[in-house]
Amino acid sequence: MANILLVEDSQTEVRAFTQLLKKNGHEVTTAGNGEQGVQKAMKNLPDLILMDVVMPGLNGFQATRQITRNDATNHIPVVIVSTKDQETDRVWGTRQGATAFLTKPVPEKLLIDTINQALAG
Repeated sequence: MANILLVEDSQTEVRAFTQLLKKNGHEVTTAGNGEQGVQKAMKNLPDLILMDVVMPGLNGFQATRQITRNDATNHIPVVIVSTKDQETDRVWGTRQGATAFLTKPVPEKLLIDTINQALAG
């Protein structure tokens, strides 16, 4: 079981991801935007972060960059989960430090397999 920080501004997505993650034995903490995500990552040091991209204020790419470039949080794998599905988005997400990039809607098996691979290092 892992402690997962879900950074997502859509309450519908938060409910769906939380239910799926808990069903698979994970603990879930949520943040509604990039700024909260960075703050909660630094405070709680989760095992993994699921990061949306399109959010008001600090977007997911910016938040991922802050988390992966900070000595206190750079060990935490960040999996971007976004509706953005262009190759340039994937490349940019990886350049910001993301471990993986998934496109919504994500099939449950793919999400859980990606989380397990990221946690395994």
